[in-house]
Amino acid sequence: MNFAPRIGGFGGVKTIKYQLAITNYNYPFRQPLKTSHGEWKIREGIIISLKDAEGNISYGEIAPLPNFGSETLKQAQKFCSQYSQGITETEINQIPEQFPACQFAFESALAGFSAAKINEDHLQLSCLLPPGKDALKQWQIGWEKGHQTFKWKIGVFSLQEELSWFEQLLNLLPDSTQIRLDANAGLTLAEAKQWLTLADACGKVEFLEQPLPPQQFPMMLELATTFSTPLALDESVGTLRQLETCYENGWRGIFVVKCAIAGSPRYLQQLCEQYFLDLVFSSAMETSIGRQAALQLAMKLSSRRALGFGVDHWF
Repeated sequence: MNFAPRIGGFGGVKTIKYQLAITNYNYPFRQPLKTSHGEWKIREGIIISLKDAEGNISYGEIAPLPNFGSETLKQAQKFCSQYSQGITETEINQIPEQFPACQFAFESALAGFSAAKINEDHLQLSCLLPPGKDALKQWQIGWEKGHQTFKWKIGVFSLQEELSWFEQLLNLLPDSTQIRLDANAGLTLAEAKQWLTLADACGKVEFLEQPLPPQQFPMMLELATTFSTPLALDESVGTLRQLETCYENGWRGIFVVKCAIAGSPRYLQQLCEQYFLDLVFSSAMETSIGRQAALQLAMKLSSRRALGFGVDHWF
């Protein structure tokens, strides 16, 4: 696919200059989010606002995750600083792909002038559980909110401990639920096979997410054909460029898309129109501003899987 910037993606070339304002934020999690990458204690990002000539204001959010291939917060701040005198739609549509979180934020803000607010009450969401044995107690928080799908981080503690906790969790979860296992690229090939063997046997695992590091893509392709439990890519497809590369290299499994860092919503829509993608839309632990924009996009692209936005209890 040609990722060259398109001018006038929202109805032709526009010369309107929007006033830009930015506000940095720094929000601590209620408890640290532990993954195979380590502990994550604070969510940092930028809220942007665009103001048109009539005084209408629309917001967007830059919520970088450099570990997944996005720009850093400092790079995003520097990018925004060059538009202190305002930014046009043409300039928004020409934001380089090395600033995927900025692409998402500015395009979302531009679309937000005419977008209707999403009511989340009836959306099917996946509830993010804490890693380890804490999940054995906290799954009920999501269940009481109506969640039927749960996501559990693995590769954080020892394999034997996690396998034991997982079997306990399976006995606790109601029959109507399913679970997503997210390894955050933290497993060895042998460990991934053990998890997939257990997943195949229990029949309650929707998919195993990113068992191996992105550089071991050929091994994940092989795993995907060896076991019946589906695999999903996450770290391997942090940006749309990476997603398209994995597709071109043969991946036909599930793609986990963190809209806030993936890049241009226009390009994601183009990919979905060109390929039949099995998408899971997932939170990048953004604020309600980025979340609304991501849900707008998810609804537009009609994903059939539970949305990975059951994270309110972490803030």
